[in-house]
Amino acid sequence: MISPPTATGPPRFEFKAARQPMLWAASAYSLGILAATYAWRPPLWWVLATLVIVAGAAYFAFWRPGVGWLLGFATLFLAGALQIQLRNTLPRLDTSIFPYADHREVQVTAHIKAEGRVQAGGVGELRQTLDLESEQIQIGDGEVVPVHSGVRMNVYAPWPAEEKPDANSSQLFTPTFHYGDRIRFLTKLRPVRNFRNPGAFDYEAYLAERGIAASGSAKLTDIERLPGFVGSQVERLRTRIHRNVIAKIHQLWPAHEAVLIDAMVIGEEAFIDRDTRADFQRSGTYHILVVSGMNVSILAFVVFWTLRRLRMGDFAATLLTVASCGGYAFITEVGVPVWRATLMCAVYLGTRLLYRDRAMTNALGAAALVVLVCDPRQLFTASFQMTFLCVLIVASICIPMLQRTSQQYRQALRGWDSSRYAAQLPPRVAQFQLDLKLIGSRLSIFSGEKWARRIIVGGSRGLFSAWDLLFVSATMQAGLALPMAYYFHRATTIGLPANLAVVPLTEVMMPAAVASLALGYVSPWLARIPVLVTTFAVQGITGTVLHLGGLRLADLRTAMPSPAILTIAILALVIAMWSARRRYAITLFGLVGLFAAALALAFVTPRPRGNPGELELTAIDVGQGDSILVVSPEGKTLLVDAGGPIGPGGSQLDFGEDVVSPYLWQRGISRLDAVAISHGHSDHMGGMAAIVRNFRPKELWVGVLPPSTALRELIATADTYGVKVVRHWEGDAFEFGGTEVRVLFPPRDWPVGDKPQNSDSMVLSVSYKQSSLLLEGDAQKRTERRVCLLGQPKATVLKVGHHGSANATAQELVDTAKPEFAIISVGSGNAFGLPRYETLSRLAAAGIRVYRTDLDGAVSFYLDGGSVKAVSASLQ
Repeated sequence: MISPPTATGPPRFEFKAARQPMLWAASAYSLGILAATYAWRPPLWWVLATLVIVAGAAYFAFWRPGVGWLLGFATLFLAGALQIQLRNTLPRLDTSIFPYADHREVQVTAHIKAEGRVQAGGVGELRQTLDLESEQIQIGDGEVVPVHSGVRMNVYAPWPAEEKPDANSSQLFTPTFHYGDRIRFLTKLRPVRNFRNPGAFDYEAYLAERGIAASGSAKLTDIERLPGFVGSQVERLRTRIHRNVIAKIHQLWPAHEAVLIDAMVIGEEAFIDRDTRADFQRSGTYHILVVSGMNVSILAFVVFWTLRRLRMGDFAATLLTVASCGGYAFITEVGVPVWRATLMCAVYLGTRLLYRDRAMTNALGAAALVVLVCDPRQLFTASFQMTFLCVLIVASICIPMLQRTSQQYRQALRGWDSSRYAAQLPPRVAQFQLDLKLIGSRLSIFSGEKWARRIIVGGSRGLFSAWDLLFVSATMQAGLALPMAYYFHRATTIGLPANLAVVPLTEVMMPAAVASLALGYVSPWLARIPVLVTTFAVQGITGTVLHLGGLRLADLRTAMPSPAILTIAILALVIAMWSARRRYAITLFGLVGLFAAALALAFVTPRPRGNPGELELTAIDVGQGDSILVVSPEGKTLLVDAGGPIGPGGSQLDFGEDVVSPYLWQRGISRLDAVAISHGHSDHMGGMAAIVRNFRPKELWVGVLPPSTALRELIATADTYGVKVVRHWEGDAFEFGGTEVRVLFPPRDWPVGDKPQNSDSMVLSVSYKQSSLLLEGDAQKRTERRVCLLGQPKATVLKVGHHGSANATAQELVDTAKPEFAIISVGSGNAFGLPRYETLSRLAAAGIRVYRTDLDGAVSFYLDGGSVKAVSASLQ
C-alpha cells in the first residue's frame, strides 16, 4: 500500500496483514483441507477440536485480540479439514449401472443432462457427445430395471450425401438433441476406464465429477426420441441462449474467425482443432483461447466505465456491472472458473462501493473461501490453483513494484504548474518533473507550450503503460512457470512477447465482439463496424500466435521437475512475494530468484526415474495398441511404437501427446535416444509424430516402408526435427547402452505390399548378460517360424505378438525362446476378443507368467542379468 505524499517526506510503503483477513482465512481453510486429505482422522476428532478452538477464540477475542485472531484462523483450519473429510465420505457417483456395462447390448431409456456440439467424427461422419442420466435399462426381452446413473454417449451420423458441412455449417452449431430431451436406444455400455499409467490423466475422476459412470455409442438412426422433458427450466433457457449466441456468431463472421470467437468469447471449444490449440499452448497464450478471469475483468471494466461515462451513480453502475458479469457467466459453459472470476469481481466492486480498502488480495481470499466452502476439492485442480496464483502474483509482486516505479513517477505528470504540489513530491519524482519541464521548454520552441506539454505528458504515460504491461507479463510468465511445468510440461519461452501483442488485442476484441452480437440481433448492418474491429483483432491474435508459436524455441516440453527444483521454485515465489515491499536490494534479489527458478524449470533436466544397472522393459497402457519403453543399464532410452487409434476413423486422442508422453514425463524423461516403429498400422505408429516433437530422439528406426501417407508424414516430421531415420534389416546387430540389440526381422528382400501389414513387423531382441527381451510388434506365426529357424532367439521376457491373437505366438516360438514372463498389450473389452483363449492356454502350459495391460495397466520388468522383477501399475 502506498500512502500519499506529505510535506514531511516521501510516500511510505506499508503492508498490513489486517487489511487482508480474507486471504489469511482462505489460507487457513486450505491448509485444513490439505491436512485432512493427507493425514486422515475420524470426523468426530475434527468436530471436537473445532469446538474447543471456537470456545478459546471466543474467550480470547476480548482479552487477547491477537490470540483470538490466531484461534479464529485455527477454527477455519479445522473447518476445512472437517468439510473435506465429510465430503469424502459421501458417495460421489451412482454406480448402479455397472452390472449392465459389460459390453452386452442393452436398451437404455434416458434423458439428456448436457448437450454437446456436433463435430466431425471419423471419415465421413458427424459426432455429438451427450451426457445422459439413465431412467431404465432392458436386456433383450427381459425385465426392465430402473437405473439412474450417468452415461456419456457418442452419437454418430453420416455426412449428408448432398453436402459436406464445414465449420460454419448450421449442422455443426445446431445439436441434434437438446438438454432435457428423452431418448431410447440400443448400445453396448462399458465402465469409464483410465489409461493405467503413472502420471496419466484421471479421466474416471473427471467424468465422476460430472456424474458419469459409463460410456457407449449409437447411430443417430437407432435413437428413438420420446415425449416429455426432464430437467431444469433454467438450464433449458441457458442452453437455448447459448445455442442462439453460437448461431449468431457464425452468421456474423466467416468460419475461421467464428470458431475462434466461439472459444474466446462464449467458451465453446468444440470447433477448435488440435493444431490451433497447440499453437496457443506453445506461444503461452492459451488463456486467450478459453474463457477465463481475463474475459470477466475486461467485460466488467468496459461496462463499469461506460455506465460511469453515462453519469450513472456508483451504486447502480456497480450492480449493473456485477449483473452483467453474472449473466455472462450464466451463458457460457465454462462453469467454475468463470463463476470464480465473477465472484472475485463482485467482491472487489462491493468493497469499492463501501469505501473499504480495495485490496485485491482480500477479494481474492474472499472468493477462494467461498469456492472452497462450496467444493473443497477445487483446491486440487490446476484451474483453481493457476487462477489464484495469477491474482496473487499481481497483488503481491506486480502492484507493489509498480507503486514503487511507474505509479510513483506518474505523480510528476500531475500538478504541472503547481509549485505547491511539486514541493510535496519525493525528491526523485520532483527532479523527474523538472527534467520533463526542461525537455518541454526546448520542445515548445518548435510546437508551442501547449502541444509540448501534451507530447511530454502523453509520451510519458505511454512509456509508463508499456513498462506496466512488460513488467506484469514477464512476472506472470516467471511465476506461472512452476504450474506450467508441473501440470502441462511446457516452458512458455516466448510467452512474454506473445502476450505483449495478444493481450491488448484481446482487450479490443472482447468488447467489440459483445457489441457486434448485441447490434447483430437488431440489424447485421449496424454490427458491421464492430464486426470489422473484432475481425481485425482476431486476425492479429492468430497471426501473432501462428508466427511465434511456430518457432522451434516455442515448442519446449519439460519432464516432471525433480523434488529439489520444485522446492526451489516454490521458495523463490514465496521470497519474491515477501520481498516486493522491502528495500530495493531485497526486492531485486527476490525478482532475480523468481526468474532464475523459471529458467531452471525450463532448462534443468531432471534425472530420469528408473533402476540404473538393470535392463527395463515397460509396456505402456495405450489400450488396443502397442507402446514399449526400453531403458538400458546405462540409461539410454528406446521407445518402440507409440499407440494410436484403430483403423482409419481416427480418435479424439493423440495417443503420443495424451497417453505416452505424460508417462515419459512423469518418469523424468525429457529426451529419448531412439524411437522405433514395428510397422505402419495406426495402433502402433499413430502417436509417434507427437513423440518425435516432444522428445527429439536422435534416431528413428524403421523396417519395411510400404506406400502409406501416415508413414511419409512421420518421416517428414522426423526430418523437420533433425531426427536421423535408420533402416534396420534382419541380421543387424549393434550395442545400445550396455545391451546388444539384434534385428531378427524383416529381411532385405521382404516383398513390400501396397499397404502396411502385420507381416511387416520389425522383430527386435535386446540382450543384457544372461537376460533378454523379445519384441514382436504384430508379428504372426509365419514370421515367428522364420525367426526361430534363423535367429533361434532366447527371451526372458516376451512381448506377445499381435495383442495375443490366435495367429501369433506359435508353439515353435514358445519352445525356442523359453520366456519366463510374457506381456500382452491389449485394450480392455476390445471388439476383437483379444487375447484369445488358445494363446493364453499355450503360454500357461509352458509355465510362463502372463501380464496384460488391460488388467494390470502399465507393467515394468527389471532384468539385472540373472533375475527378473515385474511391477504393474495396479500394484503401485
